[in-house]
This record gives sequence, structure tokens and C-alpha cells, in this order.
Amino acid sequence: MNWAGFLQIVLVMVHLSPISCHGSVRISIPEEQDSGICVGSISSTFPPPYQLLTEDYIRMDKKTGDVFTTNHRLDRESLCPDQPQGEDCIIPQRTIVFVGLEETAVQLVVVVEDINDNTPVFDNTDIHKSVPENVAVGTSFLLDNQAVDRDTGRNAQLRYHLEGAAGFFTVKKDESEGTAILFLVVQKPLDRETLDLHEMTLVATDQGAVPLTATAALSVEVTDVDDNCPEFSPGSPQRVNITAGSRRGTAVAQVRATDPDLGFNAAITYALSPRVSDRAKELFTLNSQTGLISLRVDLHVDTASGGGEEVVLKVLASDPRGHCTPADTQVTASLLVTQQPSLKIRFLAEHRNQTIMLQENKPPTVLAILELPGDTSRFIGSSSLSIEGEEPFSLSPQNGKYLLSTSKPLDYEMKSEYHVSVVTCSGVGEPKTPGHFREVIRVLVVDVNDNAPQFLQSHYHLDVEENNPPGSSLLTVTASDADGQQNSRVTYRLVPTSHNEAAAIFRIDSVTGQLTASASLDREQRDVYTLSVLARDSGSPPLESTAMVTIRVLDQNDNAPVFLTPHFFFFIPEDVPPLAQVGKVGVLDADAGPNGEVEVRVLNGSVGPFIVDSAQGTLRCTAGLDRERQDRYELLLLATDNGRPSPLTSVARVTVFLEDVNDNRPKVVLPSSNLSCLPVSLATATGTMLTKIYAVDEDSGLNSEITYTVAAQEPPGSTSHHGGRSPFKLDARTGNVTLAQRLMGKDLGMHHLFIVVSDRGKPEPLHTTIWVNLLVNDTLEPCHLETTPTPQPYILSKTTSESSACNREADREGQAQQIFLIGLGMMGASLCMFLGTVILYLKQRKRSRRKPKDKVLVNGENQIPLRIQDQYYTGEML
Repeated sequence: MNWAGFLQIVLVMVHLSPISCHGSVRISIPEEQDSGICVGSISSTFPPPYQLLTEDYIRMDKKTGDVFTTNHRLDRESLCPDQPQGEDCIIPQRTIVFVGLEETAVQLVVVVEDINDNTPVFDNTDIHKSVPENVAVGTSFLLDNQAVDRDTGRNAQLRYHLEGAAGFFTVKKDESEGTAILFLVVQKPLDRETLDLHEMTLVATDQGAVPLTATAALSVEVTDVDDNCPEFSPGSPQRVNITAGSRRGTAVAQVRATDPDLGFNAAITYALSPRVSDRAKELFTLNSQTGLISLRVDLHVDTASGGGEEVVLKVLASDPRGHCTPADTQVTASLLVTQQPSLKIRFLAEHRNQTIMLQENKPPTVLAILELPGDTSRFIGSSSLSIEGEEPFSLSPQNGKYLLSTSKPLDYEMKSEYHVSVVTCSGVGEPKTPGHFREVIRVLVVDVNDNAPQFLQSHYHLDVEENNPPGSSLLTVTASDADGQQNSRVTYRLVPTSHNEAAAIFRIDSVTGQLTASASLDREQRDVYTLSVLARDSGSPPLESTAMVTIRVLDQNDNAPVFLTPHFFFFIPEDVPPLAQVGKVGVLDADAGPNGEVEVRVLNGSVGPFIVDSAQGTLRCTAGLDRERQDRYELLLLATDNGRPSPLTSVARVTVFLEDVNDNRPKVVLPSSNLSCLPVSLATATGTMLTKIYAVDEDSGLNSEITYTVAAQEPPGSTSHHGGRSPFKLDARTGNVTLAQRLMGKDLGMHHLFIVVSDRGKPEPLHTTIWVNLLVNDTLEPCHLETTPTPQPYILSKTTSESSACNREADREGQAQQIFLIGLGMMGASLCMFLGTVILYLKQRKRSRRKPKDKVLVNGENQIPLRIQDQYYTGEML
């Protein structure tokens, strides 16, 4: 505060110190009002003048006491930020009024009323809850993240509901303790194994006249309980063969049971049934965690009893807590006793640990030389070696030995490992051997980087809603490489395109191929993105392939309708027909689909007969208008889109001005009647205003400008006494009737002026007529008529400016005819008047001879010669 302002306040307080306080006045003002709005008055309580000490938020008219808003808008939430719910937001003001002759300070209590101008807000728009799957239906869980509305009263009272809950959950609001508490209620049984995550939308809606809403994402994770038992698949029983010579610890078989639960609840313990034979317990051991069955001892030739022994193992699977009945399966092991001669192998190709290593795609190649030892004759006698089965290998004899070769190039992607079985049988006539000779030679195909990565799809199509959280995962692309080991390791990257903004927004994990958006997408800025993803393997040289990703951004209702202007002004004539167009009320919504479909309606429809044609985007009038009753209409338009889950709105003002149409005739106020009469003395001085014709027109502008014209007068011949001019003059603009010439004895009698009152309306003026009756007499006794005079034929000719060019010639012809007829009439009237004058002169001369000249004539003999013999008497003055 500057020193001048401080000093002014001090002086005002010193001046007010002797002033007594005289009550208070309460005024309520809705917040966010425009400047210059009248919100109340203190004139009914205190007389003027008035003086408001401070005018920050309101100002007061010193004469009327009316209170108006100022440019400093009233925001209840800013003025009373800590105001408890239910209490008024008050701005105390002081004003000075005069009670008697004493200045009095009056407390002006300004109550700022709330309007619904604040949307509910969630502190956290991402709510997470955990619920066990065995929770009972009807159980409630506290939701401590509620929405807050800065408004008050009904505008701050919130209602909640869930969208997308599929009937599993609902919300309820408990206000029994005085404080609203929100609960999540389970409506249907939950099953984690069926659905482990429920994603919903929590919607908070206030109770304002135009409700506002807020939303928060609600995720309910269904936690696991131990409600499932281990199970073996129907095909789990196994049969295995074990040959003599197998070492202790050799894996024989593995059983596997499944439990749909998670974590510790899904743990499974394996054990041999107590009913298995001692022989089974002697030969085999079972891993309780993995279900792997292996040899407990070395299986020698003498260990197996015979050549066809079978051992049955029954395995049980149970949960650690022992809540379930154990599941069981069976493994049948056959013990085979064989003795085979050994084969001497000399490797020619690259080998490692008795395994041949051969690169793929090589032409047929010699791999090894095979030779049977000399003492094998007792087993096989004279024999030949051959390869068992259809394998891409061949044996060719050479000097008692055999060359092992590939018969065609090998393909690692087709098969990466071969087990070549070399067999022989005894020759003809030789002793029988215990069985066929068999030797297995292992061949590993070494991979060559001859396959590029291949995407599962060459073109990915993805729909993503706009306003997605930054960093959220959009899609995972996968490329597989048929090569092995290092050659099959694939990395991903985005290939730069002409759309640089796409590269700036999107990221891809080089290892997993997960595509993410680093920023929120905005459909209104761009609705389609096309990306190119490159997959490269780790071979030498590396091979590559690409896939296209098209991302279509789906619309959300995040744009409110926008009027082309916040305040529309329209001018229409008052005689506009019903349903006529008043004007365009353009409104745009940047959203798409239903979110961008906008409906406009008139909020304050009771103000005037107007509706909005949303299909045409126009404001229309539904009934007749009358400017003389109301010359303007102030409307509020509400634009609402069809967005979900909650529509967005905007408001615009419309001012409709009615332009005047010449639809009202002038109304004559004075004289009040055609029977009115005004006495005029013969001694009246020239230039005296005798009377005034006063008329009003409810129209405006030229339509309300009035002119006065004498259309006819009675008697017409009275003008001859004054050289063809009437003794009375009418001012066409003011309507004043004045005496233009001195009255003479011959003017005695009743004079009737037929006045036409016209406006200057377009295209045609409107007229009203009135009789002005003047009685010229020696006395000023009041007079009145009993009947309305009858005018002679007259013509109301248009002015030159009002006549159309096409009608002027016809008017001239009509005027010529009328002038001719009037001339004939005037000649006849002159003749009659001349004869009448002669007769009167002779009678007067005869009477003057009979009576003295100074005697006054009475009893009706001194009659006034009038053409219209109307009776008149004392009555209403003109």
C-alpha cells in the first residue's frame, strides 16, 4: 500500500470515528459474475446519498444505492480458501448513509455464493487394492483415496460409481460417522486362476445443476490362496527301458504334476508310494522336489535278474501343507540285459568327446573310418555293417573297413543332432549271436548364420488410446532366428523415418522388443504413426529383417466444445416469422466420433422464444416478437458433447437485438376526442398558440418521427375571408396550432380542422387522423360537439422521396383530374356563396330599417352562418 492510500484510509477512519453504527445490510452475489452486474440495492433500507468506502469487489451508485460488480471477479474458493463446508463466504464492506442529517456507517455484508465451477479432483488417479480370492461376498474394503471438490453445498457433494466392474465390485459411501467414507464392496465370488486383475474406473460426480465428474483408474489384484491340489496329466504314466551297464545316478524318467496356485501354494512334493516293492526301492531313487527318477546303483549284467524284468514305481504328488489328497502316477521300468562288441572308430572330421562336429551346408563329406576288432567274430561271424533307419549318412566298405560319409548337405535348422546307428547281423551258416550288433555315433551339426530373423508378422496394427501414461508398454514385437546359439540372438531397433517426432516419442527395448511411448499421445495433433522395426541377429556377418508397426491413436473425450466466440450478437427485425433463422452459433470439438458430436441448447429458455437447431448450427425464433415490449434478449447457450464416460460442456452468451419495424400507428394524446372543442376569442392576438396536437409512436427511429398535416377544414370557404389563407396555422413538426391572421366578424362560428398525423416509416408511413374543433366567438364559454364532423374528400399524397418512379405518372394524372373536379366544385361553391351573400345583404338591410342600429340582436336571430349546423354547448375544453 502506498502512502497516499494509507493516509486516505486514516482520514476516513478519523472522519468516521464520531459516526454511529446503524445496523447492517446483507447482499448475496454468485461468484464469477461479469463486471457491471447489478446484484442488489440498499435503497429500500436507507435513503440516499450513499458512499462505499472501498470498491475492490463491488461498487455502489451514490444516488440509487444499487450495488454492482467490478472488474475484480469474485472467486469464492480464492476469497475463502479455508472456509468450512456449509458456512457462508463473507466479505465485510462499509458504506456511509444519511439518517436524518447525520452520517451513519452501515455494515454491508457481502455473501459470495458458490457456483459449480470446480471439477472433483482425485489426489491419485491410479488406485491399487489387493483382495484375497477367497473373500466372502459382501466384504467391504476401505478406499482412502477419495475425490475433493473445492465447491460447497450440493456442488461439493459427490456420488461415486464404478465402470467396467463386470458386477464383481461396487462402491458405497458411508456418512454415519459425520465424515464420508468410501468402501469397495465385493459383489461376486473371485477366482484368481480365472481372473487375477480387475481393472475398473472409479467415477466421482458432484450434484451441481450441470454435474462435473472426475475419474480414477482402480486396479484390484486378486491374491492367491491355497485352493487347488496337484494333478498329473492324463498321459503321465510312463514306460522306460534301462540297459545293463547304466551307471549310478543315471536319469531314468521324470514325473511332473501341476498346481494352478502361485508361489508356496503351488509347491509340490514327490514321494514313492509306501506300497512300492523292495526291489524298486533298491534300484531307484526319487527327487522330492523335481520328480526326477534315477538309478540308485550301477546296473551290471549280474544286477538284473534275467532279461525281461519290469519294476513298477508308483509316485505320489502332494502339497506341502497336506490339505489335499495326493495325486498319483505310475512309471514302469524294463531292465534289459545285452552285451555288444565295441566298434573301433577313427575320426576324419572335426570331433570332440567322441562326437563329430560338422558345419551345415557342406557337401557330402567323409566323417570317419569304422573297423570291428578281430575278436568280434564270436559274436557276429562273417558280417557287413549298415546304417539303421533313413539317415543322410552312408557306409562304404574299403579294405575290410567302412567309410562313414554324409549323403547330402546337412541343415542345422532342420536337425541339429544325429545319432547314427551302425548295426550288423551274423552271416549265413554262422553261429547265432545274442542279438544285433549296434553302435551309435553322435553327429552334431554346427550352425552357420544362413537365416535372417523372421518377424511373426510383417505388419503390426495397434490401437492405443490417447493420453496414455508416459513409458507405458504398447506392444512386444518378436523375431525368431532359425540359426542356433550366437547366430540366433536378435536385437531390435527403430529405423529412422521421415517423421522425426515418431522417433522422439517411441522407444524399443533392444533385447525384448517391447515398444513403449515416452510421452502421452494426442490424437488431435496426430492420429496415426507408422514405425519401422529392424531385427538383426548376432552372426558374422549379421542378417537383418524389418517389420512395419502402424499405431492408430484412439480418441478420448479430452476436449470440451468451443464456441467460435464467447459472445454472439445478432440483429433481427421484430416481425421475423416463426422458426426463422436468427444466426449461426458455430461450435467446434477437436475430438472425433461421439466425443466430437456436439448438441447445443438454450440454458435459460424461459427468457425468450428461441431454440437451437443443432443439425444446422443455427439459433431460431419459435414465436412472434415485439420490440416495443422487449428490445433485446440475453441468452446462455450450453454445448455438450456425447463423450464417455462423462460429457464435456462449454457456455456462450448470445445477445439478440430486435430492429424496429413500422408496425405502430401514431397515437394522438391531445386532443383527447374528435368531439373536443376550443373557444377562440375574436380579440385573440395574431401568433397566439391556440392549442397543441400531441401524438406518440411506440416505434423508434424514423418510424417514430411524427409530422402533422391539415388534410381538410370546415367550412372550406372560410379561407376566402383572408385572401385564400386559413387564419389558423399548424406547425408540421411540433403540432402547435397558432392564429396566423387577425380574426374578423366573418370568422365567427365553428371551424373544423381535419389533421392527419403521420410517421416517417419505411416502406410506407402509417397515419392517424383527429379533428381539431375551434369555435370563434365573442366569449370564451366552453363548448362541445355532439357528432363527429364529416370531412370533405382529401388526398394524402406521398412526398417525392416516398413515391416510386413507376407511380409518379399515374399520380400526376389523378391529381389533374382531382384539380379539375375541385375547380368545378369551387366555382359552384363561389356562385352559391355569392347568391347567399346577396340574399343576406338584402335581409340585413331590411332589418336595419325596422330596428335601431345600436340595438343588440338576441334570441337566435344573430346566427353564425356555418355549413355544418352542429349544436355546441358548454363541455370539454380542447
